[in-house]
Amino acid sequence: MKKIQIINGPNLNLLGTREPSVYGDTTFDACLEQLRASCPQYDIACYQSNIEGELINKIHETGFSYDGIILNAGAYTHTSIALHDAIKAITTPVVEVHISNVYAREPFRHHSFLSAVCKGVIAGFGMDSYRLALEALKQL
Repeated sequence: MKKIQIINGPNLNLLGTREPSVYGDTTFDACLEQLRASCPQYDIACYQSNIEGELINKIHETGFSYDGIILNAGAYTHTSIALHDAIKAITTPVVEVHISNVYAREPFRHHSFLSAVCKGVIAGFGMDSYRLALEALKQL
């Protein structure tokens, strides 16, 4: 069974209540339940932290033994060279995910420090972005 690690960054623990006009009203737990039901052949683990160093630790922990990582680093996407370096250091493929279309938002969200070291980027499809990332990992 292939192992997939979803890593969610800051403020994503508030999905379902945080800015529903941008992020929708679905909780991440509901999204995860749908992912697991639609892909029973995968062991899908999930981790969320608001702390950058903890995200790096999880990337290090799973980045050599899992078959794929789906990373929604939240605002750290636009600020973290440390996350860039962590992704670059591992062998597990990483797909960068954004719930909103970051290119239709504030200009500071248009640049990602992570994209260059990820296998691909999926943005703007709401919570379905996670399913699309899982589909992409199936192809690797």
